[in-house]
Amino acid sequence: MKKVFFCIIACLLAICLVYLAINIVSGNKSPLAKAARSIINPTIKYDASYQLIPYPMGDVNSKRGCCTDVVIRAYRKIGVDLQQLVHEDRKSQGIATDTNIDHRRVANLMTFFSRHGTVLPVTHNPKDYQSGNIVCWDLDGQLHIGIVSDLRTISGFFFKNQPKYMIIHNMGALGQIPTEWTFSSKMKIVGHYSYPK
Repeated sequence: MKKVFFCIIACLLAICLVYLAINIVSGNKSPLAKAARSIINPTIKYDASYQLIPYPMGDVNSKRGCCTDVVIRAYRKIGVDLQQLVHEDRKSQGIATDTNIDHRRVANLMTFFSRHGTVLPVTHNPKDYQSGNIVCWDLDGQLHIGIVSDLRTISGFFFKNQPKYMIIHNMGALGQIPTEWTFSSKMKIVGHYSYPK
């Protein structure tokens, strides 16, 4: 009986090691996904409040942030300042601007990515969501945004109909982290983008 128990434990450890190895070798396919992975920080407090920040390259306190701040910070790691780009885009359309907040609102980022990036299909096919893609959801009337990481999900490893990669985002209490996600009515996908083209 002990041999069977140790055999099961050894198999489980082997599966875990394989899974970790897959996560390690799966990285570096997308500069944005790599950048998002580099800013993972569960200690960041969720804060979507209006704050005065410098322009360009302004940011709220590094210990705070919301879902859009994950996207903004990851893009800055690869030399893209969404604060300035969103501001200039809105200004060119004759829309009222506020460099403190415009880029920190999901709807504004969706508009920007739609105008200047590639709009990708919204599907329930895991193969359509690749590392470095931007995904937006409607969570019961609240828009949310995250980056498809290069870290593989456990469920996607075992089930073909589940997303293959974790999402790096900030959804509240857990901070700026990667999490598994599913195709569900509770997390209705309303946007899927690649930027730059």
